[in-house]
Amino acid sequence: MTRFYDISRTLEAGMAVWPGDPEFELTWFTRIRDGAAANVSAVRMGVHTGTHLDAPLHVDDAGRDIARLPVGDFIGPARLFRIAAAGGIGAAELAVLDWRGVERALFQWVPHGPGAGDSPGPYGFFHDDGARYLAGKGLRLVGTGEPGVDAPSSAGLSAHRILLGGGVAILENLRLEGVPPGDYDLVCLPLKIAGAEGSPVRAVLRRSV
Repeated sequence: MTRFYDISRTLEAGMAVWPGDPEFELTWFTRIRDGAAANVSAVRMGVHTGTHLDAPLHVDDAGRDIARLPVGDFIGPARLFRIAAAGGIGAAELAVLDWRGVERALFQWVPHGPGAGDSPGPYGFFHDDGARYLAGKGLRLVGTGEPGVDAPSSAGLSAHRILLGGGVAILENLRLEGVPPGDYDLVCLPLKIAGAEGSPVRAVLRRSV
């Protein structure tokens, strides 16, 4: 038997977005009820809205855009770690985890930060030495249930720079509540948007039970 976990946040009007980012908006161009042959809508949003992937272009003008990243990074085995800590963690906290065979690492902070949902309020993040530790593991992807991998007060986005500069894709704002820690198959494909520094994703975990 296979169990699926949808770990994506729902894109909807009124959802939390990072301050300064566009609000999510769905508008209708044509409606059947108005006599059109089909319903056709359009979406306005920032690419970092909800559950999303960051590409190197996010923090580096010379970095690759989301359309140029290898899709194999976003499909495959992943391990979900539960972090029982408030605020940031570093290399010391990460070193005690079981890293055998890990290609993609997902992190669920407990308690869940009140800033979850793209708000810049307090949430779990990685100190620079923690980001360097993860980059040194040769991971293909790091994901978090929090709004970002950097501290809310970070101006330079150093954890982003360390991870993306080390070839590690960043998956942010996952909906991990109620998902047990352990090993899964992850699918989190971004839209192929030429020139974009990120993309929303539909992230799913699969596990045989």
